[in-house]
Amino acid sequence: MPKKDLYSLLGVSRDASEDEIKKAYRKLAKKYHPDLNKGDKTAEEKFKKINEAYEVLSDRDKKSRYDQFGHAGVDPNFGSDGYSQYTSGFDTDFDLGDIFGSFFGGFGSSSGSKRSPKKGSDVETSAILSFEESAKGCKKNIKYQNIIKCKSCSGSGAKNGTSRVKCHTCNGSGHIVLGQRTPFGTIQTSRSCDACGGSGQIIEYPCNICQGNGRMRVSESLEVDIPAGIDNGQVLNVRGKGNAGINGGNCGDLHIEINVRSHPIFERKGNDVLCEMPITFVQAALGTEVTVPTLDGKSEYHVHEGTQHGDVFRLKGKGMPHVHGRGRGDQLVKIIVEIPKNITSEQKDLLKKFESISSPKNYQKKKTFFDRIMKLFGN
Repeated sequence: MPKKDLYSLLGVSRDASEDEIKKAYRKLAKKYHPDLNKGDKTAEEKFKKINEAYEVLSDRDKKSRYDQFGHAGVDPNFGSDGYSQYTSGFDTDFDLGDIFGSFFGGFGSSSGSKRSPKKGSDVETSAILSFEESAKGCKKNIKYQNIIKCKSCSGSGAKNGTSRVKCHTCNGSGHIVLGQRTPFGTIQTSRSCDACGGSGQIIEYPCNICQGNGRMRVSESLEVDIPAGIDNGQVLNVRGKGNAGINGGNCGDLHIEINVRSHPIFERKGNDVLCEMPITFVQAALGTEVTVPTLDGKSEYHVHEGTQHGDVFRLKGKGMPHVHGRGRGDQLVKIIVEIPKNITSEQKDLLKKFESISSPKNYQKKKTFFDRIMKLFGN
């Protein structure tokens, strides 16, 4: 069955920018994340394919090979006999000199560059946290797709008991020299050896586990310490947990984007935490004791008399911890004065009586407002 186009998997066009590709990936990864779709095998498979697509399209080299050669340019099973320039399908060097050659005796990329160690590419995944987990910190089991060194052949690609041998076609040089007659004489050109892909070596007996790639894709699970105070959209970097390198190169890194669920009471404002506290207009007028929910539990606070709707008071040190430093933000409590509905006739009479004996001094904002109108428009 033909593989689905990677651009279609992410829902972007082939000329999409890096930012557009990243935004599409993050949106879909959050939608199909296993933590939000427990037991849903369809979502799990979709999440896996989205990650594989992003791994290619977020890497410029891989994206270039995919755009030119399709899945064959990045498929780990393509050219597994060692006879393709794109054998590994991952992080393969790609040099125009290997294709076009150089004139007048020059040679393209030397085979040495094909044999030198190369660091593996980074891997991106995401983690979903509750608001409390982001505030307190936690340990999180992160699942992601990764490329590791084949344990059977230790990354050589050759079957146990065998090793790579010198390419017979190029005699180990990694390139083929060609002579071409022109009106100006014979011109020498060179190109990468098709037999060994420019490495100067071939595998006569490929490893039956990785089919000669030396690396293989697996599902990894890693327990990660999430620091207290981490915010939505921040990225944790775990060194050395990305894709395996080539020819003994170091592993890439794992980047974990943090997604924090919204909270029914709290809202984050930088390192401060905001919550709304509803009180009656009688409590606001006379003052009252209220119990305020905080990240550390309940806290008592005295609301002074005459508190207005929208007033904000501050609880020092009750906010989010500073993720890379000491101390904490504050908790901001916004007062919401609730006006009663469906009041009785008796209540209406009491309110009318209260209004009739109220002084204009009780309503400073109202008085100031009408004073300004008088100045603008007169009587």
